[in-house]
Amino acid sequence: MLHLHDTATRKKVAFAPLDPERVTLYVCGPTVYDHIHIGNARPLVVFDVLTRVLRRLYPQVVYARNLTDIDDKILDRAKQENCRYDELTARYIGAFHEVCASLGGLPVDLEPRATETIPAMLTMIQTLLDSGHAYQADGHILFAVDRFDGYGELSGRRVEEMNPGARVEVADYKRNPADFVLWKPSTPEQAGWDSPFGRGRPGWHLECSCMIAHHLGPTIDIHGGGQDLVFPHHENERAQSCCAYPGESFVRLWMHNGYVTVDGEKMAKSIGNVRQVRELLERHPGELLRLALLHAHYRKPLDWTDDLIVEARQTLDRLYRAWQDAGSPEADGTEPGAEFLQALHDDLNTPLALRCLRHEAAALAHLQGEQRTEAARRLYAGARMLGLLESSAEEWFHAGATSDDLTDAEIEALLAERQSARQNGDYAAADRIRDQLLEAGVAVEDLADGSHWRRVM
Repeated sequence: MLHLHDTATRKKVAFAPLDPERVTLYVCGPTVYDHIHIGNARPLVVFDVLTRVLRRLYPQVVYARNLTDIDDKILDRAKQENCRYDELTARYIGAFHEVCASLGGLPVDLEPRATETIPAMLTMIQTLLDSGHAYQADGHILFAVDRFDGYGELSGRRVEEMNPGARVEVADYKRNPADFVLWKPSTPEQAGWDSPFGRGRPGWHLECSCMIAHHLGPTIDIHGGGQDLVFPHHENERAQSCCAYPGESFVRLWMHNGYVTVDGEKMAKSIGNVRQVRELLERHPGELLRLALLHAHYRKPLDWTDDLIVEARQTLDRLYRAWQDAGSPEADGTEPGAEFLQALHDDLNTPLALRCLRHEAAALAHLQGEQRTEAARRLYAGARMLGLLESSAEEWFHAGATSDDLTDAEIEALLAERQSARQNGDYAAADRIRDQLLEAGVAVEDLADGSHWRRVM
């Protein structure tokens, strides 16, 4: 039985889809005006793992992740770069797809774009106007939060306690400072669409509600995203969707991943610690970044540090080495280990799942024959559920080598020289060779079955 933490109820609950034959999942994707940073990448990996778990349990899982391709940030950046907004978004959508592939994400089933869903947005706006949940003011259409009794329940905030201006634009034409924009007017030079309410463009919150309803239906099983989206984005999505579709629950279970900090500090351009994924990929394999993002439980904060990278590389080295030494067998229908599956079914406990894989890798050294092969298959099956062991062991250990590096033959020769020194009791010489290799970018690990080496970046 799969149990997941529901943001709305603040409890871990047994997951029960509306239709066991078709599970629906929607995750907020990027606003495509810049390259994504490592914090943006965390939900890509978290909900990719969730999708893999769901697909093992249910016959059909429809995973939708949107692209916000019209937004004021996009228009501002296009103006700065003196280009059309759609030229800008096309560039960053391409870069986003490259990052997704590098991180080992499976293709999503649906990737709706806001600009392709404008007609559905106009329909929802008219529905909200007709029911009295929205009003027109100064060329804008706004949602009236006081017309929805459940406003604030998702985030745990009461309207009267909300700080006007903190996350919601305050304007004189609003009846309530917490009211949010559904449609805003566009100037002649801005992107816009003709509508019964005048030429304009949609508000950010409206976009996701309409893409969900249009592609998945008025009620979905799981809605995911980063913790920063709980308020106001998801709170506002919930309000307008519940009012547009009375009698529907909109989302049956909300999931949010925690923040990513860098060396204990919040990422911010002002202090220069934003870690763009494309820059990290220049120094580290995507699989390494993926594993690092899985090291902490998805609901907990994750601190991005050099130590985290080192630990993630050590884990991958051990998994690849154990799998390689056992003959690198494919899963061939073998199920992952029971403890591993139990960890993932307990609210995606990836730290515990990784611990299970490390234990399974260590145990392989004590097994022989078919028993060892079958255990290696279980290890491989579990790793693949996390999106790991996607390369061959040879590709992993030799990734990143350049023409200036020691060749494999040179490394093996130095290791043989080191082994000879150790056998002769010349441990000082053995240590010098080990330091020489490390300086050349080669780490040596002494294990029960001998010395193993790997290139480090």
